[in-house]
Amino acid sequence: MTLEVLATVSLFALASAVVVGALGLLALRLLFRASLVLQLMVVALAAVISVVGGMAVAASQMYVSKHDLTVFYGVAGVAGLVSLAMAAVLGRSLVREGRELRSVAASIGRGERVVAAERHSNTEFAALAGELAATGERLAESRARENRVEESRRELIAWISHDLRTPLAGIRAMAEALEDGMAEDPDRYYAQMRGQVDRLSGMVDDLFELSRIHSGTLRLSVEQVSLYDLISDAVAGLWPVAQAKSLDLRFEGETGLTILADPRELSRVVGNLVMNAIQHSPAGCPIVVSVTENPDGRAVISVRDSAGGIPEEDLGRVFEAGWRASEPRTPASEPTRSGGAGLGLAIVRGIVRAHRGEVEVYNVPGGCRFDVLLPQHPVAAG
Repeated sequence: MTLEVLATVSLFALASAVVVGALGLLALRLLFRASLVLQLMVVALAAVISVVGGMAVAASQMYVSKHDLTVFYGVAGVAGLVSLAMAAVLGRSLVREGRELRSVAASIGRGERVVAAERHSNTEFAALAGELAATGERLAESRARENRVEESRRELIAWISHDLRTPLAGIRAMAEALEDGMAEDPDRYYAQMRGQVDRLSGMVDDLFELSRIHSGTLRLSVEQVSLYDLISDAVAGLWPVAQAKSLDLRFEGETGLTILADPRELSRVVGNLVMNAIQHSPAGCPIVVSVTENPDGRAVISVRDSAGGIPEEDLGRVFEAGWRASEPRTPASEPTRSGGAGLGLAIVRGIVRAHRGEVEVYNVPGGCRFDVLLPQHPVAAG
């Protein structure tokens, strides 16, 4: 075959392929909403027709016999049928997996948990199925968190309504007794009313603090703080309250530990944890407050009580606003922790997080221990 003939054959074959390809693209455009199986069969058919057209042009230039050309067309026809069959099989497989992925997406939309299938026809679909399953898991966790937050919000509203109603009812009753002249000891009534007002004021302060934490408007005024001095002052302030309940409140701390913190907010953290222990500890039990340094360099403030511990299923919820604990599973002869943490522990978590720290709770023999872990920033020497 001369170069001139080869060039002519190549040119005619290229022209045939371009024409067939253009017609194939037009057919795909007309079938853009059709089934994937049909589109794949169009692609396979266009490829076969392009080859047949090119060979027909080459045969006309090389004067191939009619018998040989017939044989060629027969072979090309068989190859075309096989190609169409393979395209149909592949298309049906892709369509089936597409339906499965659509079903998975619909399940995610309904809030159901999905599991990625173990086998797929290609890596792309396998990756897509895995990502859908991971997305469904994240959405399920997000919905669970949202449900817990909503439940906590409802509990908080119920808690506030109940705890506000009690002092308000007491103040109203004492005010009516004073108005009617029925109070035998007015000074005692005034003192009790002032105590109830202080209690209401404390609850309002807690709500305001929690609101600042949740809205992200809590601003810290940080300075170098000696943890020994700060905690010893907080414990000394609550020592009379512990003595009134015959509790042994002790502070065991290391000296020299300093961090960058807001002393007022950090004092509130210690006070809330100690008051929580006082409220739930039976008379005669010890409450130990300590401060140490972790091997990772963080300062650890611990408050340990002997109030019977917290049920394991409730450990993850003690820092939720308005949470109320269920009864612990301890023998009747042992001290138990009843009631809830209200807002105090939720405020503790918010303040600790604002200091880029962590707060954890563990059950220990006879009670539980709260640990506040804070990043330590020692004062520079000299």
